[in-house]
Amino acid sequence: SDLSSGINAEYGHYYITNNLSKMSILPSLHTIKGVCILDNDGKRVVSKYYDTSDDTFATVKDQKAFESKVFKATEKSSSEIVAINNYTVVFRSNVDLFFYVFGDSRENELMLLSVLNAFYESISMILRKNVEKRALFDHMDSILLICDEIVDRGILLECDANNIVNRVHVKTEDIPLSEQTVTQVSYDILKSFNWLSQS
Repeated sequence: SDLSSGINAEYGHYYITNNLSKMSILPSLHTIKGVCILDNDGKRVVSKYYDTSDDTFATVKDQKAFESKVFKATEKSSSEIVAINNYTVVFRSNVDLFFYVFGDSRENELMLLSVLNAFYESISMILRKNVEKRALFDHMDSILLICDEIVDRGILLECDANNIVNRVHVKTEDIPLSEQTVTQVSYDILKSFNWLSQS
């Protein structure tokens, strides 16, 4: 039995070491390579990348080069799914913004689309359906929180827009004054003086 277990252990080691090239096709929780919003000129508005070990996303320069390719491929595309290099890109556009989710070329397209829809619908709810660049900049803190609620280090956490928005509301309401952004503080001051309703 000792001999047979030794053979099995050696065989297992042989199998693993000789199938390293196949390891990448094994299922992984790290399904999302990145999420991104570009304006209608292809300029970055928001981006989060979760696999900086990948040469495509290693530096900001590399990321922007990839975003440029993505924008050119999708700017006038009628499809909502495109393949670029070794990646599957799902996207949708609205007014002056393009919303993207990136995954591996073998990734499930329906799953990527569900992430994209959750991303877009959550932002639409936060912006009260006024999904445009200016409104998005005014709520940048909430937009970044939405990203964090949907994906963490490439792992999909949540796809229900209502749950995401509820969590974002709780977090933004509980942020101490010392940690709030200038936008948040300015908004609260203007709101307290009723200047927002007059403008």
